[in-house]
Amino acid sequence: MSGKDMVRALTALGFEVVRVKGSHHFLRHPDARCTVVPVHSGESLGMGLIGKILKDADIASEDLWP
Repeated sequence: MSGKDMVRALTALGFEVVRVKGSHHFLRHPDARCTVVPVHSGESLGMGLIGKILKDADIASEDLWP
């Protein structure tokens, strides 16, 4: 999964990109959950980073990939 795909999936779950600094997209949900997703063209996110993003966003992997 690329960073762009992760941002797209999180926005579908109600998150909103609040700012971008370099390649890092900062996302926030209306209930105050937040996370940071690095978006690098041509690179996939590692499994550890995906786990950290899901933990920060308080989302189960089943919710991200139904």
